[in-house]
Amino acid sequence: MEFSQETLTIFEQIATITGIICVFLQTKENVMAWPFGIVSVSLLIIVFFQANLLSDFILHIILLFLNIYGWIHWFKKSDNEEDKPILSFTKQEKIYVPLFILVGSFAWGTFMNKIFNASLAYVDAFTSVGSLVAQYFLAKKVIENWIIWIIVDVIAIGVYLYKDLYYTSFLFFVFLLLCIKGYFDWKKKDEIATLNLKNNN
Repeated sequence: MEFSQETLTIFEQIATITGIICVFLQTKENVMAWPFGIVSVSLLIIVFFQANLLSDFILHIILLFLNIYGWIHWFKKSDNEEDKPILSFTKQEKIYVPLFILVGSFAWGTFMNKIFNASLAYVDAFTSVGSLVAQYFLAKKVIENWIIWIIVDVIAIGVYLYKDLYYTSFLFFVFLLLCIKGYFDWKKKDEIATLNLKNNN
């Protein structure tokens, strides 16, 4: 089904509002972020399909399920903690995660370029693979998710401006600011929790 440009613009606007609410609530570790994320990515699935950004289209289908996973995972609490603790990359993950993103982006970009002749295949693949990795670690409450998101958002802003998706570009600009905020908020909270743990011991 094809939607008119006016309808797609409305979808972009709603996705922008719900997406901003989602990421803001995620920076606050509020579990209600995830329903807003589900609405946002569902609408962007339609927008990206009609813009022929096929990697982003497939990405947001997967992100839909990752948002559901994140919602369930954040709801789970252990018996003796109020919230899921903030984690960090292991030494191995600091090496393997960036490598996985780069190799995965090249492989996916090559596939999308040869099979579908997708627009901006390699750049789109990088933002897609990076987003999936970042979303996974966000659901796991690993603080480095924000660093990956920051890099992805910077590149995505340029892609969406090039494709005349101005609302989506604005959305990712706000995401960029919120991700920077999220990183420092989580870092501060983790430092306080670590200090309190040392004092209690």
